[in-house]
Amino acid sequence: MNKVDCQSASEIVIFGALGDLSRRKLLPALYQLEVCGLINSQSRIVGVARVQQTIEQFQEVVLESLKLFVKEPLNDEVLAKFIQRLVYQQLDMKEFNAYELLATNLSQGNSTRVYYFSTPPVIYGDICDGLNHAGLITDEDRVVMEKPIGHCLESSKVINNQVARFFKEKQIYRIDHYLGKETVLNLLVLRFANALFTTNWDRNSIDHVQITVAESVGIEGRWGFYDEAGQMRDMIQNHLLQILSLLTMEPPADLSAESVRAEKLKAVKALCPIDRTNVKEKTVRGQYSDGFLNGLAVPGYLNEEGANTNSKTETFVAIKAEIDNWRWSGVPFYLRTGKRMPVKHSEIVVHFKEQPHNIFKESYSDLPANKLTIRLQPDEGVELQMMNKIPGIASQMHIQENKLDLSFSETYQDQRVIDAYERLMLEVLNGNQSLFVSRDEVEAAWTWADSIIDAWQSTNETPKPYAAGSWGPVSSISLIARDDRQWVE
Repeated sequence: MNKVDCQSASEIVIFGALGDLSRRKLLPALYQLEVCGLINSQSRIVGVARVQQTIEQFQEVVLESLKLFVKEPLNDEVLAKFIQRLVYQQLDMKEFNAYELLATNLSQGNSTRVYYFSTPPVIYGDICDGLNHAGLITDEDRVVMEKPIGHCLESSKVINNQVARFFKEKQIYRIDHYLGKETVLNLLVLRFANALFTTNWDRNSIDHVQITVAESVGIEGRWGFYDEAGQMRDMIQNHLLQILSLLTMEPPADLSAESVRAEKLKAVKALCPIDRTNVKEKTVRGQYSDGFLNGLAVPGYLNEEGANTNSKTETFVAIKAEIDNWRWSGVPFYLRTGKRMPVKHSEIVVHFKEQPHNIFKESYSDLPANKLTIRLQPDEGVELQMMNKIPGIASQMHIQENKLDLSFSETYQDQRVIDAYERLMLEVLNGNQSLFVSRDEVEAAWTWADSIIDAWQSTNETPKPYAAGSWGPVSSISLIARDDRQWVE
C-alpha cells in the first residue's frame, strides 16, 4: 500500500469490540493501516461492548490481540500512536436510551463515523434505533454489516429494512471478506487486462470450472450458530457465489461500485434454478463423521461438544451450477466446500477445452487440456498448465506438461500479502463500495440458495456421511464423474 493519509478523519465505532472477529481481524487490520500511514491523524477507534472495562483494560485487550494475531513484530512507535486512538464505551446494545452514553464519547465535529456491526445480525436493528435516538446518524456516516445477513431471503429483507430506515444504500457496506483477498481481486485484472483470457473466457474455450473452498477445522465451538446455518448458508450463499459472480460477470464499464456490482448481479440472476425436480442430480450434502486429520483422531459432527445428535445440518456441499446466458450456456461450474477436509485449501480451476487435433501423437498420444489454477489460500498465486517441448537434439519432438507458476509470496518478496480485512477497512474509510455486496446481490443469492434448501427439506434426506480428513462423501465424486470429469485434489 502507498503511504498516504485517508481522505478525511473518521471515528471507527466497533460494536462487539471484544468479540473474536474484532480481536482476530478488525483490530489487527486497523493496526496494519496505521503502519502504512493510511488512517487520518485525527481518527479515533471506539470499542463498544457489554462488558464494563476501563480504557486501560481495553487497551490491554487490544495489545494482547495484536501480539497474537499480527504476524510481523509490532512497531513500538506505531503501536503507541495506535493505542492513543482507542476509546471504550460499555453499552447494552439492546437498551434504547443507553446510546446517549455513547454520544458523550463521540466527537460532535465534522468527522465521518464508520459503524462496524461485529455482532449477531439480529440486533442490527436495535443498534440503528439506538444510534438514531441519540442523534448519532448523519448522511455522511457509514455502516458495515457482517454476514450472514439473515438465514433466508425473507429474514435478509427484514434485517436490510431495519438498517435502511436510517441509512441510505450508498452508506451501507455489506462485507464479504473473500472480496478483499488479493487473488480474488486479481480475477478482474486477469480477465480484463490480458487479451489471452479476455478473448477465451466463454463457452467456446472453457470446458468447465471447479471452485473448492476446503476447511480443515470443525465447528470450533460455534455449534449454536453453525447448526442453524450449515455449509450452504455459511459458505455457498455468500463466499462461493461472490467468487462465481466475479469469475463469470460481463466486463463492467469501469471499476466503479455501480458498474462492478451491476454485472455481478446479472451473473447471479442468470444461475439456473435448482429445485425439487433436479436437486438430487445437481447437489450433494454431507456431514463429517469420526476420522483422522494430520494423524490425530477427531470427532464427527454429531460427537462435537454440545451437539444435537439428531442434527441433519450439512457440513459439506457439492453443487453442479449452470449459468443460462450467451457466454456460459453449457459450461458446468462445480462448487465444493466442506469442514474437516484434509487441508485448508481454496482455489479456482478453469479447465479449457482439449485441442481438436493432435499432431504430436508420437510423443504424446492424448494432449491434456490447458488448465488455469487461481490459488486463493494458503499459497496465493496463479498457475497455468500448458504443453512445452523438452529441449534436445533428437529427431523426434518430445513434449511434456509444464506449469507457469506465479506465486505471490515468491514473485513479490518485498511486498507483504495483505489480509482481506485491511483492504476492506481501507475501502470503507475511503467511501468505496465496489468491494462490497449490494442488497440486490444478497437477495438474488438467497433466492437461488433458498430453492436448494427448500428442496433438501422437502426430501427429508439425511446428509451423506464422510470421514473427517477425507474430501467428502463418495456421492460428490459421482456428481462430477457422471460428466466424465474428476475433482482436482
